[in-house]
Amino acid sequence: MAAYLQWRRFVFFDRETVKEPPGPDGAGGKPFALPPGIAVCDSGRGSLVFGDILQGGGAGRFGLRGARGGRELRRIWFLPRSLQLSSFQAYKLRVTHLYQLKQHSILVSVGEDEEGINPLVKVWNLEKRDGGNPLCTRIFPAIPGNKPTVVSCLTVHENLNFMAIGFADGSVVLTKGDITRDRHSKTQILHEGSYPVTGLAFRQSGKTTHLFVVTTENIQSYMLSVKDYPHLELDTHGCGLRCSSLSDPSQDLQFIVAGNECVYLYQPDERGPCFAFEGQKLIVHWYRGYLIIVSKDRKTSPKSEFAGNEAQNSDKQVLNIYDLCNKFIAYSSIFDDVVDVLAEWGSLYVLTRDGKIHVLQEKDTQTKLEMLFRKNLFEMAINLAKSHHLDSDGLSEIFRQYGDHLYNKGNHDGAIQQYIRTIGKLEPSYVIRKFLDAQRIHNLTAYLQTLHLQSLANADHTTLLLNCYTKLKDSSKLEEFIKTSESEVRFDVETAIKVLRQAGYYSHAVYLAEKHAHHEWYLKIQLEDIKNYQEALRYIGKLPFDQAESNMKRYGKILMHHVPNETTELLKILCTDYQPSGDNEGPGMLEGKKANSEEFIPVFANNSRELKAFLEHMTEVQADSPQGVYDTLLELRLQNWAHEQDEQVKEKLHNEALTLLKSGRFKTVFDKALVLCQMHNFKDGVLYLYEQGKLFQQIMHYHMQNEQYKKVIEVCELYGDQEVCLWEQALGYFARKEEDCKEYIAAVLKHIENKNLMPPLLVVQTLAHNSTATLSVIKDYLVNKLQKQSRQIEQDEQRIQKYREETTRIRQEIEELKASPKIFQKTKCSICTSALELPSVHFLCGHSFHQHCFESYSESDSECPTCMPENRKVMDMIRAQEQKRDLHDQFQHQLKCSNDGFSVVADYFGRGVFNKLTLITDLPSGKVATTIEAGLQRELLIHTKRST
Repeated sequence: MAAYLQWRRFVFFDRETVKEPPGPDGAGGKPFALPPGIAVCDSGRGSLVFGDILQGGGAGRFGLRGARGGRELRRIWFLPRSLQLSSFQAYKLRVTHLYQLKQHSILVSVGEDEEGINPLVKVWNLEKRDGGNPLCTRIFPAIPGNKPTVVSCLTVHENLNFMAIGFADGSVVLTKGDITRDRHSKTQILHEGSYPVTGLAFRQSGKTTHLFVVTTENIQSYMLSVKDYPHLELDTHGCGLRCSSLSDPSQDLQFIVAGNECVYLYQPDERGPCFAFEGQKLIVHWYRGYLIIVSKDRKTSPKSEFAGNEAQNSDKQVLNIYDLCNKFIAYSSIFDDVVDVLAEWGSLYVLTRDGKIHVLQEKDTQTKLEMLFRKNLFEMAINLAKSHHLDSDGLSEIFRQYGDHLYNKGNHDGAIQQYIRTIGKLEPSYVIRKFLDAQRIHNLTAYLQTLHLQSLANADHTTLLLNCYTKLKDSSKLEEFIKTSESEVRFDVETAIKVLRQAGYYSHAVYLAEKHAHHEWYLKIQLEDIKNYQEALRYIGKLPFDQAESNMKRYGKILMHHVPNETTELLKILCTDYQPSGDNEGPGMLEGKKANSEEFIPVFANNSRELKAFLEHMTEVQADSPQGVYDTLLELRLQNWAHEQDEQVKEKLHNEALTLLKSGRFKTVFDKALVLCQMHNFKDGVLYLYEQGKLFQQIMHYHMQNEQYKKVIEVCELYGDQEVCLWEQALGYFARKEEDCKEYIAAVLKHIENKNLMPPLLVVQTLAHNSTATLSVIKDYLVNKLQKQSRQIEQDEQRIQKYREETTRIRQEIEELKASPKIFQKTKCSICTSALELPSVHFLCGHSFHQHCFESYSESDSECPTCMPENRKVMDMIRAQEQKRDLHDQFQHQLKCSNDGFSVVADYFGRGVFNKLTLITDLPSGKVATTIEAGLQRELLIHTKRST
């Protein structure tokens, strides 16, 4: 039981008197007055509904309000929001009860048309008209059985399938079916008793329908959705007329019964809470989560007058509006003789006996909250906001103000609890600044913990929380924070690792880094802080290939310095067939990846022994290793060979280096390998590379530098055919030697003579530099050379004489053709070899043709088809000579006039002018043609040589 005396009182409603609307002249402002005699009323569908009876009658039966008699016709009145009152005739004597449905334009009334106890129930359809009045769809007498009695209360179900009428004799009549029609409904007595029925209410929950029945002495509930309508007595005390109501879903549709001492709430199967609201209750209503009670201040027995509503009608009455959920009185005011309280248009309307209407307008939520804030009633404000379904932003503002209030009072523990409730709406820095003081660090820790639990923390918040843990030295909380978030990380992991590392909590930082796969941080802490190199290497071996590769590049030098053997083994695996050591797939299940072994060579700085082992392993396992691997291995072997003192070991290293050179892996990097061999004075390697690169002159120069004369001759003999200048260089080399080299000079001269490599004069000039070389050295060479030249001169003179004779003979033939007649004696065609027939064609060259053969094969009417190919070759050679002569003159002219003679020569070289001209021709059968062609070719070649 809750004592309302402890409840706070507020003025959450504004009270005004309804005034008449302004007239055409603008006049108005007078209080609005209802017609006299209003006895019953209800509201719904946008109107207030009133029923009146004749004033001045005697006392009604059983003390019912509005049960006075009269002779005038009675009406039902409608008051819309515009205050334009309208009415229609409903009964002849009196209207005793009205019930306006909220979801349908159906009005149910109870009244009397004649004297006596003859109550009639009428159902009105307000949307349909009958002669200007609402259509009355049904009329039936309200009599339980055959015994007439007064109707005490009325209720209708919103689905129009149930209507219940309570009587003063304790009976309840239930109409089931369509209440608007006689044909589709059934009426029966649901309840019989000895106490007047004072209240009825339908309760619909899903498909279950209950009817609450309250009398002056008990309360019962009937289940109407089950056959035979089982009922249950809920309590053994009742209430007066109009002192019961049904709450809305905010109070779980409980049935409210107001006695003079307490207000009780009932479920269909049990009694709920009760509230000690004292005073004689006159009217009870439920409105938007509020319980409205009109009561008297003095106490009277509810049993004495059937609710005692007739006693002291002129007394002041108190209207209280209770908020049962939040436990306060939202409004309290005194009225004169209240007829009823109606709810419509979002407001409460209080009707008094003098015909006035007072409106109670609820203040908006923000205004009510501000009133509570001024009184520092923050808890009540929070409850009120929740009951009004205030949004999260509004609630957060209340929590903030409540937290500020507690903080200013010094209640930091309470304040932080309120600030925690603002998380997600209030900027965290607002709260953090208030609790940065060291004495309140535990409050700040609690706030930051909640901030992380709701996944709303940023990196700065994580840093601050971890610093709080470390300041408090609360290792248990720290471990709980970093280890409980198995499914969802509620903080910035990288920030947490940084803070823990900075605070010296290396084990916690390593745990986070490993758990959340921050490999870089894990390795950085292991290598730089904990110095656990073996564990770091093991961890890298478990990583996926890409991450293992990148981390070995980053930390390989450190690991090589401290654990060289293990690091080398891991690199071998990484560059051949890497699979993470933590893989459960088993060998062969996944194709391993390979890193580029060349990229890891810098890791082995100052670790030549491990580097050699690594490179040799790579060349053995992977023949297609990168070129850098072979280059580095060659350099390493050459270094070891150059610095080795033991002859046996040095010979072994020599063979290894030479074998590597001969492996064929240095063709693309010939120059680099040659430089390496020269740097380390590796002679066999240098000579091998010279030979592979066809650098025969370098081979000979190498032997010349070492004065190995026989080797020089051997080089010339081996490679002289490929590079003829070797013999000339050898001759010059021996010619410069002051010592006796006659044997070698003779060998060179013999080869020069056989191959005709040098002019004799140049040979003499070359040997003139040698003081030891006498004429006897070149005597045989000169004699042989002069003899050959003599024989060549004789041959040339014979050829000249032959050309002159040929020329003379050709000139004589030309003269004969010009001066003497030509007799054509050919009897056969030169093309088809058939006997000639007229018409025929004859040429001075002696060839004759059928005319049709000539026309078929000739390309020109003036040329012999048989001689034309040979003549064209001669003409082409003549034109070539003329062009060559012109080109020579042009070249000489440009060379003389140009400032840069070299560019002119280079230009002509690029155009191929100085290329040797060679004409390939078929040998003709005729002797004359052969002689002419040979002479022309010789002249052309001689001219070409002179030009160049």
